[in-house]
Parts: sequence; structure tokens; C-alpha cells
Amino acid sequence: MSQAAAKRQKRGVPEGLWQKCPGCQETIYSKTAEERLNVCPLCDHHFYVSARERIVQVLDVGTFEEWDADLKPADPLEFSDKRPYVEKLKSEQKRTGLNDAALTGTGMIRARRVALGVTDSAFFMGSMGSVVGERLTRLVERATEQDLPLIIVSGSGGGARMHEGILSLMQMAKVSAALARYGEAGGLFVSVLTNPTMGGVAASFASLGDVVFAEPRALIGFAGPRTIKATIKIELPKGFQTSEFLLEHGYIDRIVSRDKLKSEIARTIDYCGK
Repeated sequence: MSQAAAKRQKRGVPEGLWQKCPGCQETIYSKTAEERLNVCPLCDHHFYVSARERIVQVLDVGTFEEWDADLKPADPLEFSDKRPYVEKLKSEQKRTGLNDAALTGTGMIRARRVALGVTDSAFFMGSMGSVVGERLTRLVERATEQDLPLIIVSGSGGGARMHEGILSLMQMAKVSAALARYGEAGGLFVSVLTNPTMGGVAASFASLGDVVFAEPRALIGFAGPRTIKATIKIELPKGFQTSEFLLEHGYIDRIVSRDKLKSEIARTIDYCGK
């Protein structure tokens, strides 16, 4: 080997350039997936996207105004298992850049003013603690006061947050009651279910939309399929708790790919006269 060849360093592949799709198990070019709003170009698998990315995808550029950003979770039960809840909260906040698992505010969708909420499964699996429930309730109440169409994009693999006990469980009823008042005032609620939408979120506000959209092959339900199968000891139907299964059984209204979601929401608002 020549001295020049010895000095020449072998080039490695930059980290993050390629990724393996969980849907088709193929290796895909990350930039291509990003250009398709984080959707696999081979099998149409919809990857996880953060709450802030969702906002960018759904709303017109530069129109989002966040509400209640100052609301932060507390530790009313002084909960502790392997680590105190307070420490876990700080860790999640640092890792995700979020105060809690929901972002709410207002913005424009194709020049139509809306109230928008997004839950993020990266923060404690999107579980509904006191702050998530309070933010969503205030969002619904402002949508009622300002006569705005309401959009909530759910990405919550957890239900009620056990670290807050009954204070977490009551958020299901609180948000649902606010939605009932919103409905009585003639509001339009479009619920968008993404992978995963489970537990108390699926059992409360996520299923109460006047129109319910879901992304393809999203996991949607209360208890997970493995838990149900282990409990009832029978084989579950093929595709159980997927968007496609729920559409077939009338639980949701339409399956909408991520690249078409913004247009579908705008069309729904216009169709309903809002």
C-alpha cells in the first residue's frame, strides 16, 4: 500500500442518511421520506412526526399562534416509582422540547381560521395529564367563544397518566363536557386519529368528532390488541384496531393520507358552512 493510500481515510455513510421502514422493512433514503411528509415512498407507511411538525404540515405557513404555552405540569401526588415524577417530567421536557404532551392554538388552513390541538406520543406516550386536559378544554372553549372550526390531531399511545391518578382520569370527562357545549353552540369538530391513538384519548375526545379522519394503518383503540388477546384468549380478526378495520365497521368516516389531510380539512369546513 502506498503512503498516500495509507493516509487516505475511508469515508463512512453520514448518520441518518438512510432508515429502515417499519412497514415494508426496506431501507429508504431519509430525505425522500421527509419530502413526502415522512411517508415511506415504497409502502406508504406513515412515520411518527412531532406535534410541531404536524402544525407545520396542517396550517398555512407562519399563521400558528400558540395558546396557554405557560401551563406546565405539577406533581400533585408526589408520585415516585424508580424515579420521582418531577425528574421524569424534566427529562421528557428536555428531550422533546415540549412542556407537556399537547400543543394548542389558532392558525389558518387554506386561509380559514381554525382552533387546532395536537397531542404528541413522544412525551409520556401522549398520555393525558392535567395540563393536556386543561389545554384541550381551553382550546374547545375558545373555539366556542370565537365560533371557530375545531381540529384536534391525536397521537397518544397512553391514556390517563397514572402519575396524576384521578386528576388525570377526570380530564376525559372535562374535555368531553367542553365538546358537548361546543356542539350545542353549533361548532364543527374534526378529529384526526394518527398512529397510535389509544386508551383514554381514544375513549373520550378523539372519538367525538363530527367528522373523524384517520391516517392509513394507524393503531386505534382502547386496550392494545396484545392485551385483549391475552385476556379473552381468542384469535383477533385480521387488521384488528387498524384504521382500515375501523372504517369497515363504521367507527371512522374516512382514511386520509398525510399529504391530503390539509385539503380534506379545508373541504370539510367549506362543506359544513363553517
